[in-house]
Amino acid sequence: MAGVLAQLAVPQVGLSAVFLVAFVSATLLPMGSEPAVLALVTARPDLFWPAVAVATLGNTLGGALSWWMGRGAVHARDAWRARQAEPATPSLAERHPRAQAWLLRWGPAACLLSWLPVVGDPLCAVAGWLRLPFWPCVFYMAVGKALRYITLTALLMRCC
Repeated sequence: MAGVLAQLAVPQVGLSAVFLVAFVSATLLPMGSEPAVLALVTARPDLFWPAVAVATLGNTLGGALSWWMGRGAVHARDAWRARQAEPATPSLAERHPRAQAWLLRWGPAACLLSWLPVVGDPLCAVAGWLRLPFWPCVFYMAVGKALRYITLTALLMRCC
């Protein structure tokens, strides 16, 4: 792992490292992309807007992948249930009716919160699970994630 991290050292690789870290951190893997963005912008302040744009793109594509994983999980569950002779287990919606009602009420706009720690990444997967429309979800993911990167990076650059 240390070799991989050395290969992705931000000052040497720059924007490609930020993209990769932002993409992976938007999946269900526990990882944050803000340190990579901040490291690059600290080393190269002239790359503030390109770093924010690349991080937003990577993080949004990672969220879109999570959306598709949620969508695919429904199909995998249905196929598995079709092969089983046992009674169906309660679905996600049956186990969490309030969460489902909230997501369905807000629709794709709920994906604005995809930037939140802990709940943001699963939110993208659940949006796919509930079959919320893909492109509007991606749009709201991108807006939320862009605002997060702009705000956090600007604040951290001012205080540090």
